[in-house]
Amino acid sequence: MAKLTKSKSPTILDASIPVITLVTLLTVAVSYFGDSSSYGPNQIALLIAMGVAIVIGIKNGHQWHDVEKAITNGIALSLGAVMILLAVGSLIGTWLLSGTVPTMIYYGLNILDPSWFYAAACVMCAVVSMSIGSSWTTAATIGVALIGIAQGLGLSPAITAGAVISGAYFGDKISPLSETTNLAPAIAGSELFAHIRYMFWTTMPSIATALILFIILGFTETTSNNYQSIELLSKQLSEQFNLSLFNLVPLFVLLALAIKKVPAFPAVAIGALTGGLWAVLFQQELILRLASSNTDVLTANITVVWTAFFDGVVIETGNKDLNELLSGGGMSSMLNTVWLIICALSFGAVLEYLGMLKKFVDVILKSAKSTGSLIASTVATCIGANILTADQYIAIVMPGRMYKEEYARRGLDPLVLSRTLEDSATITSPLVPWNSCAVYMSGVLLVNPLDYMFYCFFNWINPILAVVYGFIGFNIKKLTQKTSDNTAEQAV
Repeated sequence: MAKLTKSKSPTILDASIPVITLVTLLTVAVSYFGDSSSYGPNQIALLIAMGVAIVIGIKNGHQWHDVEKAITNGIALSLGAVMILLAVGSLIGTWLLSGTVPTMIYYGLNILDPSWFYAAACVMCAVVSMSIGSSWTTAATIGVALIGIAQGLGLSPAITAGAVISGAYFGDKISPLSETTNLAPAIAGSELFAHIRYMFWTTMPSIATALILFIILGFTETTSNNYQSIELLSKQLSEQFNLSLFNLVPLFVLLALAIKKVPAFPAVAIGALTGGLWAVLFQQELILRLASSNTDVLTANITVVWTAFFDGVVIETGNKDLNELLSGGGMSSMLNTVWLIICALSFGAVLEYLGMLKKFVDVILKSAKSTGSLIASTVATCIGANILTADQYIAIVMPGRMYKEEYARRGLDPLVLSRTLEDSATITSPLVPWNSCAVYMSGVLLVNPLDYMFYCFFNWINPILAVVYGFIGFNIKKLTQKTSDNTAEQAV
């Protein structure tokens, strides 16, 4: 019979060493590789830091096969997201080829006023995200088009990305169709629609403040916009694509599927397939230009559309900026994102399994005496989890489990915990450059997280407001007897 080895809990020094290692290596990676640090260097930093954590875990009595199982389980959490990522890559490729994205850019150039553009972009993304419950899908569709419009109008892609992400996360956060909006109350023990209503107290002031800031930026920024440049860009788009409102059908198909609560992967996949079909129906001239010379029509359609699914499209217009705007997509464009997600989740899974994350929470709770400090500690833990585990779902689930009993012990309604989880874990995920959400946003919007993060006003204001509410005691719901009984039943 095998002898069981009893493992011991990590010390605060044990828990700190992998974190210090990661921060140091990420700093070195950024200093040496700059914007390209997410294309390999950051992955190596995560794996080395994970290795350091594993060595400490083995020193504390953990077995390698148990750690390996934890890594496997951690990666398994991302498989659904990986499938969605690959489908989104195909969607972007076929929507570029079908003229769906170029059509949105074309009409947007002629409708949106530069002075109101950032605020309008935020509102548009908020409405779409609230309707479909997905910040990711919103960014990959409306967001991609808005980045293109911003470039055409001579506006900042970084600020536009900030507006897209602010609006997308606001809509996602208050949508009953959102996965995170359902996850947070499930973990905390609150009711979904009560949770959404309670979040309005922090989300509405936050998005209102963000819109004011976007309006100010829109009216103060000097742009290169003029009628001639818009006419030239519109002409170049119309020369490359057969532009009409029919090209927007794939977008409406995707929105309809999302509203019907079709799961994200099949919905996005159907959207991509619709884009491929629409390319065949409406972009024959483009397909023949992109095909190899002396290729018959049938072969051209099969090879070009098929390539759009797995490797995107490359459009040559004679305008370098327009080429970058209209080229890209395909599953291959998401492989680096998948690589980073796998490395990040592996690191986070090891830290959670070895008890290192819990060690930080135990230390924090010793100094969290007041309601304000408890909420601040929860926010800090969720942000820390986003940094260390690089996954918003872990950043919701882990602190939710850890703090649930403490909130009940202090007589706080589960709504306070569920709102705090969303005000921090969900909102700050796209601000951490190596977090899966930030990597995704950067991948589809083609803007570095270090550039756009300062303009995600909603994502910064919301967690700060949550902490302020906690310290001043504003809108902090106490535990009623009925809620207390329900919480006790759930605990049993």
